[in-house]
Amino acid sequence: MDQVSAMKQIGKTTGIAGMLLALCAPAAHAEIERWQLNLTPGVTETAHAAYNMHMIMLWICVVIGLIVFGAMFLAMFRFRTSRGAVPDVHWTHSTKMEIVWTIVPVLILVVMAIPATRTLVFMMDTRDAEMTVKVTGYQWKWRYEVLDFEGQPQSVNFMSTLDFESNKTRMLRSGLDPYAVPNYLLDVDKPLVLPTDTKIRFLFTAEDVIHAWWVPDLGWKQDAVPGFINEAWTRIKIPGTYRGQCTELCGKDHGFMPIVVRAVPKSEFTQWLAQNSRPGPQAIAAAAPVPAAAAIAPAPAAVAPQTTATP
Repeated sequence: MDQVSAMKQIGKTTGIAGMLLALCAPAAHAEIERWQLNLTPGVTETAHAAYNMHMIMLWICVVIGLIVFGAMFLAMFRFRTSRGAVPDVHWTHSTKMEIVWTIVPVLILVVMAIPATRTLVFMMDTRDAEMTVKVTGYQWKWRYEVLDFEGQPQSVNFMSTLDFESNKTRMLRSGLDPYAVPNYLLDVDKPLVLPTDTKIRFLFTAEDVIHAWWVPDLGWKQDAVPGFINEAWTRIKIPGTYRGQCTELCGKDHGFMPIVVRAVPKSEFTQWLAQNSRPGPQAIAAAAPVPAAAAIAPAPAAVAPQTTATP
């Protein structure tokens, strides 16, 4: 049984299901496969950078493991007591050996730190972004605000929450079958639509408690902390729908706080932006009719003073 099926099975149980799903939330993924042991390469530059860095570190650890365990097995086999081996007491406090096995690990760590630092700097460089999206976490939903796109201010602001069918099915004693709901607990009523081949800067914060915004195919996750602004960026290469969940234990409904990102070509995104944008204050003020000037009453005509004839 794969992880999505396991989540559906858990959804049939009692109220304890919420906590179990919360603990299983980091395992949720749109492209779960059987025997999926490695990281996903993702569909963004940052995801590819994280995946490549992971593979470099993995193979370095494999080589170190082969050398260390190979030396251990060789020593246990060739220098065993049954073959008449005698312990070499001169190695016990060898200054040269202590220097060697201190310097070599330090050099290995330095070699590993150089590409890791470059990758981290690359992943945190949000300069020259073509678009900015603010993400705010709530218990238990997300607010998305598109602040600008290609240098033009935008006013897209909406809430995204668990879709109606999943929310209805997850209720205790609902009697509904989770297997009959597509993308059970992994779908929302309003997905975040993003353009492909565009450097997008994200700003993360929260309104109540700490949340964490995580979509595996984007290659990173970022905490949303009340009173703080964290940032990240991405550039999606392949159009599609990518799913994730909140990965910070934020309350009883933590497991019912999915994320859906729909990546579309720029032309389609421009249409979506036009349909969902609301006019800003300046646009409203400019479009408001100018009230007609109040009619000014003409000044009363001057009255000639009356003169009294003198006798």
